[in-house]
Amino acid sequence: MVTIEQYLDELEERIDPEVEEALWAEWAGFVDGKFTGEIFSPRRARVAPAKLVWPHVPVNDALDSYEAMALQQLEGCSSALAHGTGAVMAVRCNYGTGIIPTIFGAELFVMDAETDTLPTSIPLGGLSSTNLAESLGKAGETRAAEAVKAILLRGIPDLDIALGGKVFEMAKYYHEIFAPYPKIRRYVHLYHPDMQGPMDVCELLWGSSLFVALIEVPDLAKQLLALVTDTYIVYMNAWTELVPFEGDNAVHWSLVHRGNIMLRDDSAMNLSPRMFDRFIKPYDGRLLKTLGGGALHFCGRGDHYIASASTMEGLTAINMSQPDYNDMDVIFDHTVDKGLNIIGLDRDAAGAALARGRDLRGRVHCW
Repeated sequence: MVTIEQYLDELEERIDPEVEEALWAEWAGFVDGKFTGEIFSPRRARVAPAKLVWPHVPVNDALDSYEAMALQQLEGCSSALAHGTGAVMAVRCNYGTGIIPTIFGAELFVMDAETDTLPTSIPLGGLSSTNLAESLGKAGETRAAEAVKAILLRGIPDLDIALGGKVFEMAKYYHEIFAPYPKIRRYVHLYHPDMQGPMDVCELLWGSSLFVALIEVPDLAKQLLALVTDTYIVYMNAWTELVPFEGDNAVHWSLVHRGNIMLRDDSAMNLSPRMFDRFIKPYDGRLLKTLGGGALHFCGRGDHYIASASTMEGLTAINMSQPDYNDMDVIFDHTVDKGLNIIGLDRDAAGAALARGRDLRGRVHCW
């Protein structure tokens, strides 16, 4: 049986500092707005084929073992070297969207093993095996609001419980196993865990009735958003005691952006621009300002609020997963035309823009 030390030995041997430094320099130039081509899509100068067969570690196996999670994450680094891609080698404490919700007391929901998908969490007043019937309809809405009031009374929760604590322990494990390997320490980036964004966390805690609550009890929703934002900042401060921010640029999903954090605004697709300004922008903006700026990810549609989002102080890039749901010319108007990068964009979307004569201004990255 191959040990994790043998995989680490092999990865260390395959890392070529000259290649990694050159790749980082290309990314840094793109981040700084110095790329002059049509689509930024770097590749390593040389490939470094794997000498061992790296295992595919299923998500659920990784949730229960620090060693398994490290192997799962490092396999992506091995693949980047083997194929010579432009993905900066990176790993994370890969526990999904439930990190902040579970420290507030939300129940973790682990997916069936065959889906090989990260877990989520069950809303505080919401659906579980024991209260399914009670959670439906108006009773569920009342239950959710009461649960929210209870966590507001308790304030910022203990950061070391549930997935919050597992993230810290996993970060310590990475430090421990990387310690004997100078090239891995230098070129494999440990990036911050999935903290979502304040509205996304509120939806995970409150459930889908949150969108009714934004209209019916907006002040209660704002109190929860404020508490989640405070908790995010405290958690990230604790995280950076273990894993300090790297400098001007950060790595996330093997992409590079200016600033420190990657926010998620998946819930924003359900809100009007006016509601985005009221319930998302102030809290996202506070995180960007407090934590040194960064990038914004969203799924689904974002062209209806991108004009507003693009004005947030400290926002430097966006990552979007479904450009086909968007008017991309509107997206480009409020990103590349304003000096904001788009990272990880679907190549077909970028190609279609170039075909119709759109100037991407050297600010679009595609794999």
